Amino acid sequence: MTEKEEEQQVVKVTDRRKFNLDGSLREGVEVETPKAVSTEPVVSEPLISAAGEAEIPPFEMEAEPESEEIPGADDPASFVNFLSTLATNAAAALGAMPHPATGKRQLDLDSAKYWLDVLGMLRDKTTGNLHPQESRLLDGLLGDLRMQYVQLMRATEERLKQQAAKKFSANDVLGKKV
Repeated sequence: MTEKEEEQQVVKVTDRRKFNLDGSLREGVEVETPKAVSTEPVVSEPLISAAGEAEIPPFEMEAEPESEEIPGADDPASFVNFLSTLATNAAAALGAMPHPATGKRQLDLDSAKYWLDVLGMLRDKTTGNLHPQESRLLDGLLGDLRMQYVQLMRATEERLKQQAAKKFSANDVLGKKV
């Protein structure tokens, strides 16, 4: 190519951002609605490391076919978003996701039990008043989080038993003097 041909090349730049600097939606842009999330998360068994500590399983959810939309799910103050907030707190306490403030995974079984109790109370108090999808979502979240809690409790108890077994001998337990 000659220098004139190179100079005549036109480069077209297209701005594909969906929002203006002030956060408003740009003209002619359509925002896709997120796909529905399954109420039946994939649960994996907690793993025990070589040091005997419970490794926290990942918190994964499978996509559910979009059969029926939950009314008001797009509203930031919807029941579904409220459930999501509570479930996120429970999942963070179970170490399934980083803590929002510290950014680190922490296992706090007492806090996890509190959030599970709150979700359970909410299910009991709202029985018969929820949309079927909301009810399935609440039951699925609560069931999955409770299973993770039980698995982590068992792994923690087993680790404590192993530590106690290393620390104390049979003679210590039976009160025999050596």
